[in-house]
Amino acid sequence: MSGAIRQLLADASARLADAGVESPDSDARLLLAHVLRVNTGELPLLDLTGRLPDPTEVASYDALLVRREKREPLQHLTGVAHFRHIELEVGPGVFTPRPETELLAGWAIDNARAAGESPVVVDLCTGSGAIAKAIADEVPDARVHAVELDEHAHGWAERNLAGTGVDLRQGDMGTAFDELAGAVDVVVCNPPYIPLEAWESVAPEARDHDPHLALFSGDDGLVAMRVLEARAAFLLKPGGVVGAEHADVQGESAPAVFAATGRWTEVRDHRDLAGRARYLTARLAR
Repeated sequence: MSGAIRQLLADASARLADAGVESPDSDARLLLAHVLRVNTGELPLLDLTGRLPDPTEVASYDALLVRREKREPLQHLTGVAHFRHIELEVGPGVFTPRPETELLAGWAIDNARAAGESPVVVDLCTGSGAIAKAIADEVPDARVHAVELDEHAHGWAERNLAGTGVDLRQGDMGTAFDELAGAVDVVVCNPPYIPLEAWESVAPEARDHDPHLALFSGDDGLVAMRVLEARAAFLLKPGGVVGAEHADVQGESAPAVFAATGRWTEVRDHRDLAGRARYLTARLAR
């Protein structure tokens, strides 16, 4: 690229880099494309054709950059998060879905398909509804149920899951879906898993903008994981499977929550594309 668009992006990227943003070039492009209402791939063409952002667009771009410099999540600025093959509305009050969680969703989708006709899937701690919506999208005959405790997050999930057929409820994952006891094929969950003592190490985008209910889980970060283990054992049919995301430092401690009870077989941990421990899976003993 050359010209006005290129210079605008270069200046924006430098600002974001100075603010500590991890992906300054990408964020600069995404925000400018959002302001100009084009795809990022169209930005070079605009430059070649001599397209100049008008003063209003420049001011809007600068306002978004100021917010991103303060480490407000990119998705809050655009209002959209992309997750597998779907789009989600996100904003203040809901956990922003991460790309690495797509691996857990993919595992749930594969196992829902393998369960046969009309599999029953439960998404605990659904947040924005990302995993539940992805499953409904890719396994159309699945009967998907989802629950979220936080009122604001539940509101976002309502918007994202409208028209999908997902049975969404507001409530505690530890007591949800009593009527499905012993009838579920797949339980999936992205629970809170950050130890309270790790507060300072959490990225500002999450620590200052994501709901704390979605982040922190007791002194060891495993309080929610223990609740999940008990609820999954209650909900799943014998031979059913559970998958749960965890922190990269919990590659041994999170699976140990399941292994210690004697209720599970095939307790395994899985790594993400960067080679970090990311999620566990287990099968309820028959």
